[in-house]
Amino acid sequence: MTVVCVAGATGWTGRPIAEAILASSDLELGAAVSRSAAGRDLGEAWGQEANGVIVASEVSQAIKGIDVLVEYTAPESAMENAMTAIERGVNVVIGSSGLSGDDYVEIDAAARASGVGVIAAGNFSLTAAMMQAAALLVAPFFTSREIIDFASMAKPDAPSGTSRELAERLAQVAPNELVVAVEDTLGFPEARGVHVAGTQIHSLRLPSFVVSTEVVFAETDERLVIRHDAGTTPTPSVAGTVLAVRRVSSHVGLVRGLDTLLLEGR
Repeated sequence: MTVVCVAGATGWTGRPIAEAILASSDLELGAAVSRSAAGRDLGEAWGQEANGVIVASEVSQAIKGIDVLVEYTAPESAMENAMTAIERGVNVVIGSSGLSGDDYVEIDAAARASGVGVIAAGNFSLTAAMMQAAALLVAPFFTSREIIDFASMAKPDAPSGTSRELAERLAQVAPNELVVAVEDTLGFPEARGVHVAGTQIHSLRLPSFVVSTEVVFAETDERLVIRHDAGTTPTPSVAGTVLAVRRVSSHVGLVRGLDTLLLEGR
């Protein structure tokens, strides 16, 4: 039985993941972290019957006897939570956005030093994973690309974890050509978006969007657009996260992207 702690267990995505773990026959929800519900029974914090899982305010208080930490908190706490778990020999699944490529280099090194696994994805839904896999497949055949990142007005971080991860992983498979350097743009260079690992990302924050990611590849007289749209619930991320929880202990170091996990050995 794999014992799991969910950080962010009362949040939009963390709650359904914790519920899925509670319902699983091979996983045990041993602990939960939520600053807003600290000290309470998790079930009661959800407005349900008590389930015996007492909520901690900090990851450091919750990971004794835990095999896997699932990290779905805010960008400002995700790195600290992940490193705390790794340093104590706990495997980690990271679904929080806001971490950089440099952060993941540090996480990978720490995980290898501690002999634990980390699986991280900007989006744990199957369709988002396949969008990323498709983009990585076609990138070597195009010289130019840009990414458009759509999200709700309330999303605090930009770009989204999905688009940031996509840009950083695209850089590993193909260069990107800019005829006019961003800093040489006439008018307002910031209108060209943010430069992430060689790709420009444009973040839109508007009503009616949850998270959508669009990568545009282009050559002379033709374009290829690959796009993923998330719905209004976190349900698509649950199955991918639970799959990562089940597999993370078989790895040492960082596995980045649900597509990488799904396509292992193919």
